[in-house]
Amino acid sequence: MQYVKNYIEENKDRFLSELFELIRIPSISSKTEHKADLLAAAEQWKKIILSAGADKAEVIATDGNPVVYGEKLIDPTKPTVLVYAHYDVMPVDPLNLWISQPFEPEVRDGKIFARGADDDKGQSFMHAKAFELMVKTNTLPCNVKFMIEGEEEIGSPSLAKFCETYKEMLKADIILVSDTGMIAPDVPSITSGLRGLAYMEIEVTGPNRDLHSGLFGGAVANPANVIAKLIASLHDENNKVTIPGFYDDVIIISEAERKEMSKAPFNLDNYKKSIGINEVLGENGYSTMERTGIRPTLDVNGIWGGYTEEGSKTVIPSKASAKISMRLVPNQDYHKIAELFTKHFQNITPPYVQVKVTELHGGHAYVSPTDMTAYMAAEKAYTETFGKKPVPVRSGGSIPIISTFEKILGIKSILMGFGLESDAIHSPNENFPLFNFYKGIETIPYFYKYYTEMMA
Repeated sequence: MQYVKNYIEENKDRFLSELFELIRIPSISSKTEHKADLLAAAEQWKKIILSAGADKAEVIATDGNPVVYGEKLIDPTKPTVLVYAHYDVMPVDPLNLWISQPFEPEVRDGKIFARGADDDKGQSFMHAKAFELMVKTNTLPCNVKFMIEGEEEIGSPSLAKFCETYKEMLKADIILVSDTGMIAPDVPSITSGLRGLAYMEIEVTGPNRDLHSGLFGGAVANPANVIAKLIASLHDENNKVTIPGFYDDVIIISEAERKEMSKAPFNLDNYKKSIGINEVLGENGYSTMERTGIRPTLDVNGIWGGYTEEGSKTVIPSKASAKISMRLVPNQDYHKIAELFTKHFQNITPPYVQVKVTELHGGHAYVSPTDMTAYMAAEKAYTETFGKKPVPVRSGGSIPIISTFEKILGIKSILMGFGLESDAIHSPNENFPLFNFYKGIETIPYFYKYYTEMMA
């Protein structure tokens, strides 16, 4: 399939230019002021899919941000691959830590730097260009559908209803996703599992207004002090979560499986160096890879209260708040975990403050079987382009809607990611190596080829 490499080489500059056009749209789903940008990104995706060779593409309204649907149906007797991706991105804060402007993509040191460069505009765009390659070279072996949403970064609140409404239209044999990563640049991997998520917000209230810290300090509870103590109590000395019932439904991985997982290449010193830390920290009795793959966790994502601007303002704040995410493993129900968290936090809150706990969003964990046809096809595809067999890994990340797809549509997903840990997704200076971008476009057509052959 030399034509694959030839097509990429002949069009790689255009691919990059078109990707940059998409990246420049600041489609941040968590901020209402970007509503128009989200609509613009959806329209841009419609244009991308049509120009790549789809027979039709449309922007379909939902209760939230629209979904872009496209298709090319070549033969009803052939398999159908449904490509899922998202056009929304995370906020860029703190802006001052970006070397270049987040929505003005730059190529430096062989990497694309911009918000969405990897997650998920860069990775999803690979599918559009791989599809284009197959259409333009008359090598598309099966039917293809696209479903590109705009709410993944806020938990996909509108997509379940969309899937229920358009279940017939979305019929497919497999869902193909690139929103995950590889172990290393030279170590391809297929994500065989994702953790679930329960995302919460806490608000602790004390006095009915901010108070003078001199006149009232020492006599009135400070919500910022209180919330810090409460959050600190959520882990014990072994870094286990202290919420009663939190681990009740966790499936204990066998020693044999843990031993197999340990064979995946991982260099702890390089890991620490890459993120600038001296030591790792996590639940006692588990390795770093196990802590992020097979064990549930609880982390503060943000905490605020009182005066945080330049200079001083000596107050006891009226309120203090925090956002907390709990990453969950298979068999843990995120609604149950949210209820346990809420009950526990209410129980440990002292009477001199009030607490409000809100469940923002969540989703179940997902396991992609390594013995299904799509996995074996992906394995052959990576082996073809990277020259080595990919390693199955359980990701610490979450894509909450993936488990919903299986529940509503009855379709399994294959997670073919090309990102790297060093891509800094969700962080300042997010990036995506050009090598991985082009390698993804090269690998995806092989998946279609082998999947269609195996399904025949």
